[in-house]
Amino acid sequence: MKSIRAASDIGGTFTDLVYYTVDEKNGLATNIKAVKVHTTPSEYQKGVMNSFDKANVNLSELAFFAHGSTVVINALTERKGVKTGLITTHGFRDILEIARGNRPDFFNLQYQKPTPFIPRYLRHEIKERMDYKGNVLTAIDVQDLYPILEAFKEEGVEAIAVCFLHSYINPKHEELVVSFINEIWPEVALVASHQISREWREYERTNTAALCAYVQPIAEKYLSKMQAALHEREFSGSFYVMQSNGGIDTVDSVKKTPISIVESGPASGVLGAAALGKLINENNIIAFDIGGTTAKCSLIDQGRVNITNQYMIEKDGFSAGYPVMTPVVDIVEIGNGGGSIGWVDEYGKMHVGPQSAGAFPGPVAYGNGGTEPTTTDANLMLGRINPNYFIGGEITADMKAVHDAFEQLGNKLSLTAMEAARGVIKLANHNMCNALKLISINKGYDPRDFALLAFGGGGSMHASTLAVELNIPKVIIPANASVFSAWGMLMSDLRRDYIRTQPVTFSIEHADSISNTLSAMQQEAMEAYQKEGIVKQDIYFEQLLEMRYSGQEHTVQVSVEGSEVSSEYLLKLKTDFNYEYNKKYTYELTNAIELVSYKVTAYAKVDRPSLAKITSTGNIDDAIKDIRKVDFDSAGILNTPIYNRDVLFAGATFSGPAIIEESGSTTVVLPHQQVLVDDYGNLHIEKEAVNHD
Repeated sequence: MKSIRAASDIGGTFTDLVYYTVDEKNGLATNIKAVKVHTTPSEYQKGVMNSFDKANVNLSELAFFAHGSTVVINALTERKGVKTGLITTHGFRDILEIARGNRPDFFNLQYQKPTPFIPRYLRHEIKERMDYKGNVLTAIDVQDLYPILEAFKEEGVEAIAVCFLHSYINPKHEELVVSFINEIWPEVALVASHQISREWREYERTNTAALCAYVQPIAEKYLSKMQAALHEREFSGSFYVMQSNGGIDTVDSVKKTPISIVESGPASGVLGAAALGKLINENNIIAFDIGGTTAKCSLIDQGRVNITNQYMIEKDGFSAGYPVMTPVVDIVEIGNGGGSIGWVDEYGKMHVGPQSAGAFPGPVAYGNGGTEPTTTDANLMLGRINPNYFIGGEITADMKAVHDAFEQLGNKLSLTAMEAARGVIKLANHNMCNALKLISINKGYDPRDFALLAFGGGGSMHASTLAVELNIPKVIIPANASVFSAWGMLMSDLRRDYIRTQPVTFSIEHADSISNTLSAMQQEAMEAYQKEGIVKQDIYFEQLLEMRYSGQEHTVQVSVEGSEVSSEYLLKLKTDFNYEYNKKYTYELTNAIELVSYKVTAYAKVDRPSLAKITSTGNIDDAIKDIRKVDFDSAGILNTPIYNRDVLFAGATFSGPAIIEESGSTTVVLPHQQVLVDDYGNLHIEKEAVNHD
């Protein structure tokens, strides 16, 4: 009987594996374990197989395997996709070049828009036209494709993107082109915009189709290699891939439109945070993930993960970036992680990141030739990380090299090595604090109303300090925090998003057409799942309507239950819209309300066993493994008890200062903070109660 479930998350530095056995009698997840191995960028599947070897897991006993990676985003940022061509409506060849008029570097008169992924000589037009209602104005003649395809073959094109004007409302012409190309040139990778998004905004749709086609052969090859590696080891269970929208999907589905996994790793951590929050009755959470290269954060409001269709890659203060019109968990990401390098610019100012030491050579402490000090090295210098229990004791940190690196950094600023290390931590915390503000304060949320759930290899190192800075009342460090993103994949159902733009006045006379559209979208999703053998009882839906006041450009989302929108329910939805609009913009209008887009999220349930509780008996003194001096910056260098997290029991409490060690991460508890261990082994860190006696 196959009873092992596992999930793997490939990061920039480490590949994480979480696995557990399902108790057949009570359905509980027992013996949850995790391992970390170095990522193998040239052949990602090797790192995954190495993690199974380290865990001593027999793949023939594996019933379920979920997988997330950075392959797609890496291919985009490193420009390692394939030569791609574009076929579009006559007159719209330069849509990728024209883009939008926004210019982030506003006062730079020499500003250049981002270079399109598909150059002009590979962009071809074809005569066809739909109007905005989906009526055919100019019929398409597929015979016109012959010279275009011949030109693509001569140029060595490996992938083709197809995007026509108004195909979001009527994809018939795109479907004809896809069918024709598949028949006469089946070897070429082919992506049409309607297969990814049925939402309006022609530039965003075109760019998304272009990026998807650009990476499709890369993603397909990578996923096929992963399938082959699993097959070689006699894996016969279910293989799923984590998507950017926070759900998993079948590997065959992802191969067709791999842009859906552009941010698969970070999304799984946020979903895991939401699932854990539900379990421990914490509905308002700021999920905070610090890895080796980046720090990522996202806000969960009343248990709901925020999803955006306005995701951008490579957007910064100097570039407008590239839009990706596919549902992505709303995440803010900065270049500050455990491997972020501390450096001094030509003006004598210290910075931390975005440069990273990566997996190799890694931080100076690794002893692999790294010479530039990182955030991890700074935590070692301050005594927060145990040099003799570095990466779970796998290696002994090279503390002499670490000290020398900070001495060199300090010399540039007339600081001691210790002062330079403190500076690196302060700057890293400052950068992370700003990221947390972007997803909370800047969007109208008060951090005091949320708990900070921190994970990743470095999340627990910095969370307590960040909570103090932002007056966040509680920090939660989950069990297996260093591999929590992989754990999140095990808590995800299959998910697919269906979006249709069909603008209509939100009024009683349109209630029937609104109901019919929602029903049709549900039916489309149902049929797609049932073709894959998923039974109707396991499928459920979440629905949103994107609405705005008449005359406005952008929308606000409103939840809608079921597919029947009666006249009474429509009036309630209007009230809900006014409330959500007021919450976001602080005012309401008397304008008519317009429904712009329908969003139906279709889930298919995946068996998820309940988590087993940890033991509730023990002696807290038995968990203390050592006492050592730890630098707490302004609080001074203090004799600090070091706790072994593996020995902590449910209900255990103790006060800071404290360091809690486990194989994959270290938790820092500041003076005047107290810790409670819950029934599932999660750490709850709060401000110590003031005794007025």
